[in-house]
Amino acid sequence: MNTTALKDLLYKMADDQLIIGHRNSEWIGMGPLLEEDIAFASMAQDKVGQSLALYKLLHALGEDDPDTVAFLRTATHFHNAQYVELPIGEYDFSLVRHFLFDTADYYRFEMLQNSSYQPLQELAVKLKGECRYHVMHADSWIKKLGNGTDESIERLQKSLENSMTYALGIFEESKFEEALIDEGIFEGEIKLRERWIEHITDVLGKTQLILPDLAKESPHFGGRYGQHTEHLQPLLDEMGEVISTDPTTEW
Repeated sequence: MNTTALKDLLYKMADDQLIIGHRNSEWIGMGPLLEEDIAFASMAQDKVGQSLALYKLLHALGEDDPDTVAFLRTATHFHNAQYVELPIGEYDFSLVRHFLFDTADYYRFEMLQNSSYQPLQELAVKLKGECRYHVMHADSWIKKLGNGTDESIERLQKSLENSMTYALGIFEESKFEEALIDEGIFEGEIKLRERWIEHITDVLGKTQLILPDLAKESPHFGGRYGQHTEHLQPLLDEMGEVISTDPTTEW
């Protein structure tokens, strides 16, 4: 099995989960409703837990321990999509990101239930249920607010339009895409994007929101290979503050 290709896939998945988990945790105590405060906190905890599980797979393949790779790398060594590192902004932006990212996340794990790499296949089966809840939550609120007041519709539409180029960056193909597909590790980003488009088109079609013309969007690529916005390193500095002070700390 091509372990280099496998590690590349695992790193981008784990880094996505870790960063979006920490971003979503910033809503704790700040949610527009108590229920949403709790929901975002719960989903953030899920994401960080999922990242740990993926870092453990990487450790089993010879990479550093989870604490080291999670908290002691600089931004240029992270493989997350740029979308997940952006500040939380107003709730409409975070909700749209929740909808677009978690849809992709769910279908990625669904596809990985057929992975030829058994540890990843078993983990995908385990985590798919958590991801399904996240999608259900996002879909529900997009439908509710996308058919709500003029203000809610306008704000979600603007966030949707501002998000799309970053959201498409989730599907940046690996340098090892052919190997991943040929060896049955993962069916590939193109197929994942197709499933994602089908889902978000269906959900948005039940609202007054309009899906931007994806053919006219230029994806923000580069995050998978260390090219990040100015927002990532400050977040990593904050995340690594405790372990930098006390290296014996365990997460």
